[in-house]
Amino acid sequence: MTIQVAIMYAVAVVLALTGAGLLLALMRPSGPAKVYVFRMTGIMALAAGAVLAMSATAMWRGGLT
Repeated sequence: MTIQVAIMYAVAVVLALTGAGLLLALMRPSGPAKVYVFRMTGIMALAAGAVLAMSATAMWRGGLT
């Protein structure tokens, strides 16, 4: 595993944990604007983490780096 792939995995973990944290924060009662922002940002961060992890795996197994 190269350093670039390791960095991609690290960023993917940070994004996924941030997204999960934002979505878990919705369990507390909040106003409609906060719910909208946390839901949209949380889902986008989770998706970005998943896509980045898949890209890192493809680079690692495909030998593109």
